[in-house]
Amino acid sequence: MVLKVLAGLIVAIVLFLGYVSTRNGHFKYERSGVINAKPEAIYPYVSQFKLGQQWSPYEKDPDTKRTFGGPEGQAHSFEEFESKQMGSGRIEIIQVIPNQQVDLRLQMFKPFPADNRVTYKLAPEGEGTRLIWSMEGDGGFMGKLMATLIDCEKMIGGQFDEGIANLKRVVEKK
Repeated sequence: MVLKVLAGLIVAIVLFLGYVSTRNGHFKYERSGVINAKPEAIYPYVSQFKLGQQWSPYEKDPDTKRTFGGPEGQAHSFEEFESKQMGSGRIEIIQVIPNQQVDLRLQMFKPFPADNRVTYKLAPEGEGTRLIWSMEGDGGFMGKLMATLIDCEKMIGGQFDEGIANLKRVVEKK
């Protein structure tokens, strides 16, 4: 009896992992919000890593170790980080269009390797500016497994919503 239950469990796990492997690994998460400020007032906060610490939803661990390098706010500027809560990684600006767009490469080393593209777009809207924050990449098998078990769209999207609300408070307070 125990062998039959064990065999059934193994078959179920193999079928589940087979299902996971057939899923698309590519993802794109995107959120936006309007900030009551001109693009040039918002741009420094999305192009300078040290200013990003004032609003990013990923800045909750005060023990995070950081290293900054490159020309601040320009292509090849980077931040390397290590934290018990966030893991470790590197984020580098790969392209900027001043007051319009910042493209970044986010590499995670721990807890799982990842190589994603993050984009901040600033577009005038009415009296303010719409910030569009997106991240896309290919999660590989671990990403597929996580996306099968948890709602990553809701989780990451919620973090982006929090960050946009934080940035709105910071910029509009000035």
